[in-house]
Amino acid sequence: MSTQPRPRIGHIGLNIWDADVMKDFYTQVMGFTVTDHGPHPINSCPMLFLSTNPEEHHEIVLIGGRPDDADYSAAQQLSFLLESLDELREMRDRLVAAGVDINRYACHGNAWSIYFSDPEGNYLELYVHTPWYVPQPYGDDFDLDESNDEIMRKTEALCRKDAGFMMETDRKVKARETMLN
Repeated sequence: MSTQPRPRIGHIGLNIWDADVMKDFYTQVMGFTVTDHGPHPINSCPMLFLSTNPEEHHEIVLIGGRPDDADYSAAQQLSFLLESLDELREMRDRLVAAGVDINRYACHGNAWSIYFSDPEGNYLELYVHTPWYVPQPYGDDFDLDESNDEIMRKTEALCRKDAGFMMETDRKVKARETMLN
């Protein structure tokens, strides 16, 4: 077994323009809780620490000071894992009720995803794992209004057509062999 350290993503920081707008979105729509807040110790910009996990003090830090002329997010996307298709539907419904435009529904074979932007244009993904794997990148539309059984049936059929198809459990075994040796 390798003794090399294996860094994991612990949290992300986003430079923001409007702390109040972003706080409202991430708490009221996305379901995060503010765990701490205050001015940055060096430049006094507002800082908000947010989490959905009581085991993690923060998963996101929102930090004021985004330059006024920044016309795009430096992050390509921020992705958040959910536990089930039902949770994905519930989040989709919360987003739509808040006036957020869902601009993509994608079945990646290994996940079902919805994509949208937060109030400052950061591209976000909410996703749920599937029990299957196909080589990435892979994307096909899917209908989140179909039943869970229908989505599962259609996804499995699509995945099985791919030459690289395998069960996710088998992919994990291969990944462990690659990463831990």
